[in-house]
Amino acid sequence: MTDKATMTGRPVISSTGLFTPSESITNEELVASFNEYVRRHNAANAEAIEAGEVEPLNESSVEFIEKASGIKARHVMAKVPVLDPEIMAPRWPQRSNDELSILAEIGVKAATQALERAGRKPEDVDAVLCAASNMERPYPAMAIEIQQALGIDGFGFDMNVACSSATFGIQTAADYIRSGNAKSVLVISPEITSGHLNWRDRDSHFIFGDVATAVLVEDAAIAPADHWDILGTKLKTVFSNNIRNNFGFLNRAYPDDAGGPDKLFVQEGRKVFKEVVPMVAQMIVDEAERLDLDPQGLRRLWLHQANTGMNRLIAHRVLGHEANEDESPTVLDTYGNTSSAGSIIAFHLHSKDLEAGDTGLICSFGAGYSAGTVFVRKSA
Repeated sequence: MTDKATMTGRPVISSTGLFTPSESITNEELVASFNEYVRRHNAANAEAIEAGEVEPLNESSVEFIEKASGIKARHVMAKVPVLDPEIMAPRWPQRSNDELSILAEIGVKAATQALERAGRKPEDVDAVLCAASNMERPYPAMAIEIQQALGIDGFGFDMNVACSSATFGIQTAADYIRSGNAKSVLVISPEITSGHLNWRDRDSHFIFGDVATAVLVEDAAIAPADHWDILGTKLKTVFSNNIRNNFGFLNRAYPDDAGGPDKLFVQEGRKVFKEVVPMVAQMIVDEAERLDLDPQGLRRLWLHQANTGMNRLIAHRVLGHEANEDESPTVLDTYGNTSSAGSIIAFHLHSKDLEAGDTGLICSFGAGYSAGTVFVRKSA
């Protein structure tokens, strides 16, 4: 690779990688499982329900799910136990400390694809950032395990900014390039969100899916010809309890509630919709103008894949018209909400057709609240 003295300090996206689990759950399968759970619960608690001591559970429906979210299916790492009304959670054999952890495994698969697409070898990379909404353990860092598995001689650390982890990771990687502290950085987002989803909650049981993505951020001096210039990045956080997960190592301090529903994903969906849409839309417009870009001239928006209604409104406010599938592509229908990986999946799958000089936006938003924008231009 090029010597450090010849680096430009201009960050680019050289390539991306995507790992998709082989198993997928359709809405029809999910509803059948959930409704069976509801029937069993209501039957087992029939007397208490009749006495008014227990609230009956309501069944879900395909129509409800698709109207509320736009999701039609989601990939998962373990389909059978998730659909089992007696389990409704992922299950797989526990791995020993000498085995590669499951998050690291899927992260390595996405990263390997990104390296191959850029024509890179592990020894070319300086750093690994594991940026995801949930880590398998506090330490040692997932990033360091991935770094070792790939054979990278550098450094790595974990980042957790919920659904915005990937874009926060991209800005961090870009800053390393800008400062000259690295020339090639992998941002990896292994998202096994099926593990923190309450599959027994009607309002959210359909939301999440599993996946892993990787983004290779490098100095322009060493980038392959087919790359994306990073024009600018912007991060924003505003505290909110409307999306929360209270799972953590201090749960053992109050064992009576250690397994409570708040130890899984919880959200006030309507409040999130109302508050996040205007915040993100304004953030995009302001940052575009700061970069001397016409927001309505953006060729494509790769938005966070959480809800089709949110994306529709944000895209309309940015572009000034109702966006079509070409302008704001959706992967939510087949992948579900994959937290920080969503906008990266959209970029990975729907960017090859753009022409030199086209500008676009990778944007995330979610718990925190957190939001990140990465404005890019296809290389000439």
